[in-house]
Amino acid sequence: MSKVRGIRGATTVHKNTKDEVIKATQEMLSDIVDKNKLKIDDIAAAIFTTTEDVDSEFPAYAARMMGWEYVALLDNTQMKVPNSLKLCIRVLLLVNTDIPANQIENVYLHQAVNLRKKR
Repeated sequence: MSKVRGIRGATTVHKNTKDEVIKATQEMLSDIVDKNKLKIDDIAAAIFTTTEDVDSEFPAYAARMMGWEYVALLDNTQMKVPNSLKLCIRVLLLVNTDIPANQIENVYLHQAVNLRKKR
């Protein structure tokens, strides 16, 4: 029986442009879908956050461009923390899956790989 699981992802852009935001978001989402063998129908919701310096396009728009027509999408601004990663897009996908929680593959791309370093 399927359970709802959360899958995290994060990426960065080089510049705050529409094309960069769309490209980076779609790369991140495609990687999450591929690594976790998801179908669009498995995805219940995607909650995106961006750092304050990413405001040229909504990451949710990039998902819509990928055919995520019936997935609930939400964009928000990440809280501002001193010395935190800049130009960052994050996502939390809520998916229906049979994958055990310990086998979920979260995706961190570009400068966002630094988010997973031990503190």
